[in-house]
Amino acid sequence: MTTPTESLSDQPDAPDTKSGGISRRGLLGLAGAGIAGLGVGIAGDRTVAALAASGTGAVSTSYPFFGEHQSGIVTPAQDRLHFAAFDMSGSATRDDLIELLKDWTVAAAAMTAGKDIGDFGAVSGPYDAPPEDTGEALGLPASGLTITFGFGPTLFQTTEGADRFGLAARRPAELVNLPHFPGDRLNPATSDGDLCIQACADDPQVAVHAIRNLSRIAFGRASLRWSQLGFGRTSSTSTSQTTPRNLFGFKDGTANIKAEEPTAVNDQVWVQSGDGAGWLAGGSYLVARRIRMGIEPWDRTILSEQEAVIGRNKGEGAPLSGGTEFTEPDFALSGRENIPLIAENAHVRLAHPTQNAGIRMLRRGYNFVDGNDELGRLNAGLFFISFQRSPHQFTEVQLNLARHDALNEYITHVGSALFAVPPGATRGSYVGATLFA
Repeated sequence: MTTPTESLSDQPDAPDTKSGGISRRGLLGLAGAGIAGLGVGIAGDRTVAALAASGTGAVSTSYPFFGEHQSGIVTPAQDRLHFAAFDMSGSATRDDLIELLKDWTVAAAAMTAGKDIGDFGAVSGPYDAPPEDTGEALGLPASGLTITFGFGPTLFQTTEGADRFGLAARRPAELVNLPHFPGDRLNPATSDGDLCIQACADDPQVAVHAIRNLSRIAFGRASLRWSQLGFGRTSSTSTSQTTPRNLFGFKDGTANIKAEEPTAVNDQVWVQSGDGAGWLAGGSYLVARRIRMGIEPWDRTILSEQEAVIGRNKGEGAPLSGGTEFTEPDFALSGRENIPLIAENAHVRLAHPTQNAGIRMLRRGYNFVDGNDELGRLNAGLFFISFQRSPHQFTEVQLNLARHDALNEYITHVGSALFAVPPGATRGSYVGATLFA
């Protein structure tokens, strides 16, 4: 267990950031000017505390923050999500951006290890200053927390063409705002952003704690633009996981790329050194789409029509051409009157790699329910997240779906964003360091 006086730089996985911890500005965001001179380390091991409190020998899952690739991509998809997009302050400088990324690295490394942030954490600090850690995760284990960072197009160049941080020449050619697809009804207030953070965990409070504290650290340098809570993962990223269901009651993501497919992951998910932007090699592109589902119309639709729209049966999730859930769909198979068993406009057909030049994506979406709208309908749907080697993979598939998918009668895309996800941070460095090398 880490003592309150140990700094993060003393830990084996620690980045060698300014003063061995979070910067002065990060401290101001955390706890106010009263403790601005402190070096920040890690206080309080929540995993140990939780085991002591429970009296059990259960061990919480934890994933290392440092590595070749960022965690939270091929990591087995957790059950809960808090996703947040940020805009840099109008007065922020390049140095401010670098300092923020260093501060976020320090805090993320602590929280993914199941630890408080700060020398004193949530409860051991001076009484005349705000706590360094907000404390709502006290007593909770790491809960499989992963924190993944991404950079939006406007971080490199604003829509007006301003190069605020001297990064315009480093922007990947493909990192531009996604096109407006047929049927889109996008809300600019819940789209795009300079930076993003994806926090996934098996405990919603752990995920919220991560975004809350990272937002606090960003104070004065970046502000929250929009965020989304998610529950009930809608895809599997490992063969060890069963296929989950979306809010329409169907299994979702049966054909998703799995971590146990190294060739597919390498070819379809990770950016390669020859793809254009050398600093992004080992990273990926993250697409986020907020998709509103028409829950009430769907619930009044007969079962046979629901299955025809999806192209799979609702029980086992088998394709309508026959077999079991993981049987490859046979799009050539026809029934009576030579009508295809899987309709030409079925979602499964239009999204399948054989209909999209072999394109695949790694999906990590989540269900959401954000209360109800003014008409009393559930404001619910799918917060779609996908990782791919090139944004072209998403745009090609989505264009096919937007034009022809029978499911469009029941869904509306209302939010959209694209981010470049840098490779993992190395020990002694910080996330995104390759961009500034």
